[in-house]
Amino acid sequence: MTGSRVHRRPDSHRAFAAGVTLNTLFVLAEGGVGAAVGSLALIADAGHNFSDVISLLLAWGAGALAQRAATERRTYGFRKATVVASFISAVLLLAALGAIAREAVGRLLHPAPVGGPVIILVAAIGAVINAATAALFFSGKKNDLNIQAAFLHMAADAGVSLGVVVGGILIALKGWPWIDPAISLAIVVIVFWGTWKLFRRSLDLTLDAVPENIDIAGIKDYLAGLENVVQIHDLHVWALSTTEVALTVHVVAAADSFDTNTLCGIQRHLHDRFGIAHATIQVETPTAGDGCLLDRPDCL
Repeated sequence: MTGSRVHRRPDSHRAFAAGVTLNTLFVLAEGGVGAAVGSLALIADAGHNFSDVISLLLAWGAGALAQRAATERRTYGFRKATVVASFISAVLLLAALGAIAREAVGRLLHPAPVGGPVIILVAAIGAVINAATAALFFSGKKNDLNIQAAFLHMAADAGVSLGVVVGGILIALKGWPWIDPAISLAIVVIVFWGTWKLFRRSLDLTLDAVPENIDIAGIKDYLAGLENVVQIHDLHVWALSTTEVALTVHVVAAADSFDTNTLCGIQRHLHDRFGIAHATIQVETPTAGDGCLLDRPDCL
């Protein structure tokens, strides 16, 4: 260990374990029923649901990696794994939505029956299981992009399965073959909005952009307004993981004006007000002509 602390996230292992178990059992059951009744639709949907199991495992594994201690080679540990996992999940979900939209458009142009009571029953069971799994991640989705990705995957599947059920019932009652693909397209549009935000945010974090919930202007004003501070520069804020944010900054201040207690108070304020979990502050003195240490050839 290199001295970097390991920050524990709220335990989500049980939610992932339950979600993976429920969806794996459903995939096996749906694939078995599809093979028994000769339904390619059910077999194909089982394959789609299996991809969601893979996404859950990816998010689960990334969360576990993020809690591992830092090493001499990986001084921040594996916290960034949650960012990478959320980005991959967003890409997979966008691809899945594209496939669903393409199939729905095809069915609008060439209407086909939903497939009978068996398929509607299986879709109803799938909707319940996916909704229950999504509910497991509902409370954590606002504070963790990795959890949000898992939630969106399950919510999307729950919506599509519910659309199959509603469409099948309306087709049976009204004879409207277009209703099933129309519902699917509406669900795709709704889920796409949240998925695009997930994709954009996870891409930003992957590229070390300032997280969107961080008030970078407020941080600049706070640091520049500290007593005895002449200037601040080389301010960098980025995501260590989907739940932790780091900051580094050079502070030009009067000699000996920053002691340990002062730095401790600044770090506490950055944490409590701005959500910075890991702050590194380099204090420089305003010696005439020297400039930033990073710009001095003898310091490089």
